[in-house]
Amino acid sequence: MIFFKKHNFTAGLSAIEVLVGIFILTLVGLASYSFQKSILSQNKIISGGLTAQDEARRALKIMSAEIRTVSPASTGSYAIAQTATSSFIFYSNIDGDSFKERIRYFIDGATLKKGVIKPTGNPLTYNPANETVSELARDVANAATAMFRYYDTNYDGTTGALPEPINISAVRLVKITLVIDKDPSALPSPLTLTTQISMRNLKDNL
Repeated sequence: MIFFKKHNFTAGLSAIEVLVGIFILTLVGLASYSFQKSILSQNKIISGGLTAQDEARRALKIMSAEIRTVSPASTGSYAIAQTATSSFIFYSNIDGDSFKERIRYFIDGATLKKGVIKPTGNPLTYNPANETVSELARDVANAATAMFRYYDTNYDGTTGALPEPINISAVRLVKITLVIDKDPSALPSPLTLTTQISMRNLKDNL
C-alpha cells in the first residue's frame, strides 16, 4: 500500500515580496513628490517673473511722464543735472506744486530706484540729505546693457547715441532700456523693454 501525505498550502506574501512592494511604493512616492516640487518651483519662478515685468512696465510709464516734462530747477540750474548709462538726474515738477523736484533714477544692484529731493531753504537749495529713495523695479539685469542713452536734435530713429563725455546741453531725447530677468538660470528668458522720451521743454526741431 502506498500512503500519500497531505500538505496544506497557505497563500500569502513572503518577506522579500513585501520589501519589494514597499520599495516600489517608495520610488513612486519620491517621483511624485519631486514632480510636484518641480511644478511648484516653476510656477513660483514664472509668477515672480511676471510680477517683475509688470513692475518694469509701470516704472517706464512713470519715468516717461517725468522725463518728458524736464525743466530748469527752482534754483535756476539747467534742466538736466547728470547723464550716465546707469543713472539720470534732472529737474521736473512731479507733484503739481510751485517747485521743481530733483529726480534721480539709478540702478542699485538688481533694483531700479528713484531718488527725489524737494528744494528747501532761503535761498532754495537741493540738499542731498533730504533725498527720498523708493524702489521702482526689481530683477534688473542691465549689466551688459546701458539703461540710458542720450540723443541730440539730429536723432532720426537710426542715429547713434551721443558719445562720452556727453554734452548735456545737447541732449534732447533719452532712450531707456530695461532688461528684466527673475532667474538667469531658469525660464522664462530675459525680457527687454525699451522706450524713448523727447523732452518737450528742451526740444527744438525734434
